[in-house]
Amino acid sequence: MADYKKKVFSSSNKPSDKDFIFGTRAVMEAINSDKEMDTIYIQKDISNDLVKELISLCQQLKIPFTKVPVEKLNRITRKNHQGVIAMVSAISYASLDNVISECYSKGKDPFILVLDRITDVRNFGAIARSAECAGVDAIVIPFKGSAQVNSDAVKTSAGALHHIAVCRENNLEHTVDYLQKNGLQVVACTEKGKDLIYDTPMNQPLAIIMGSEEDGISNGLIRKADFLGKIPLKGKISSLNVSVASALVIFEAVRQRG
Repeated sequence: MADYKKKVFSSSNKPSDKDFIFGTRAVMEAINSDKEMDTIYIQKDISNDLVKELISLCQQLKIPFTKVPVEKLNRITRKNHQGVIAMVSAISYASLDNVISECYSKGKDPFILVLDRITDVRNFGAIARSAECAGVDAIVIPFKGSAQVNSDAVKTSAGALHHIAVCRENNLEHTVDYLQKNGLQVVACTEKGKDLIYDTPMNQPLAIIMGSEEDGISNGLIRKADFLGKIPLKGKISSLNVSVASALVIFEAVRQRG
């Protein structure tokens, strides 16, 4: 799996000032004003009363937080961050339950895209652009181990992230169980599949799973999928960029769904 933290703090992908808030009290005020957070980074050797209050607030509101060395915080900003930096989401997250219910209430077969460990912000934005163009109802990502939905992701998506629901779930395996119980067929795009995506049925309520370029889809999700479909590759390179692969699978589903 790609190292999410390395991508976040690398100089080539350093977040802009509008992508984060720093300082313990400032972060808590932002949370209390209902500002959406992707994740919060807390210096691992700090444990004062205010930080404990922040951690309690994160646990209560199910906001992801990670304890990191001060060096990682300093790569984001050299200003007085007080050991706390919150990465701000550029969108408001949606409820997967609401998305599914709304689709069925409109007489529409749900079309969901599940992204397992897609950590590159620009790949995520490109996938969102393809998904929105194809009429995908929602993109599902995990709380941890996913790309930040920041201004760079929105820009790469050409604004598509403002027009498609994005849902965060604690456990993708449980999410797949939920989707299947609600009548969705789950298709995992993986080279481990025996059938090509063109021979994989995708003309009904559907959830497509795409995995990271490094490790693909996690084994637990592969075991839960109803079908495993693969993209035919004829060249010497063994894999496609995940945003390209996602577009191919999504639009094959569109073709089948008429």
